[in-house]
Amino acid sequence: MDLVNLFVGLAVLVGLVGIVVPVLPGSLLIAAAVLVWAIDAESGAGWGVFAAVAVLLAIGWAATYVVAGKRVASSGVPKRSLVVAGLAGIVGFFVVPLVGLLIFFPLGLFGMEYLRLKDTSRAWASAWLAIKATALGMLIELGLACVAAATWLVAVLAGVGS
Repeated sequence: MDLVNLFVGLAVLVGLVGIVVPVLPGSLLIAAAVLVWAIDAESGAGWGVFAAVAVLLAIGWAATYVVAGKRVASSGVPKRSLVVAGLAGIVGFFVVPLVGLLIFFPLGLFGMEYLRLKDTSRAWASAWLAIKATALGMLIELGLACVAAATWLVAVLAGVGS
């Protein structure tokens, strides 16, 4: 295995982690890594692999926002609550490395919904719905990113770009 494939493979793995821990732009990192691989590939088939990977990643990224956005919007959770929760998650990531995001995002979302609704049970139900929608979107993006990563890996194992 050559050095380019090794570094691209590592970048793809980091990108997959970046989808689950949204501090890194996971799909973008995977696309950039496969683009580097396609540029380095000695055959035109590398560009076909890159195109397939880019389409899969774009669909996954868009689905994240469409699915989560529609579900959250239909539940009545305002964007303001999500923005504050996202900022709380980012702060949490640095306050409590790695797990802070998973703690501070839901707490920030619940806090904003409680301020809006003035009812603990309704605020929790609203926040939980938004968390589930966000998780579903993330799962869709991760699934398509895994298919994109597998597409690149099969191409490497088949000798495309060698």
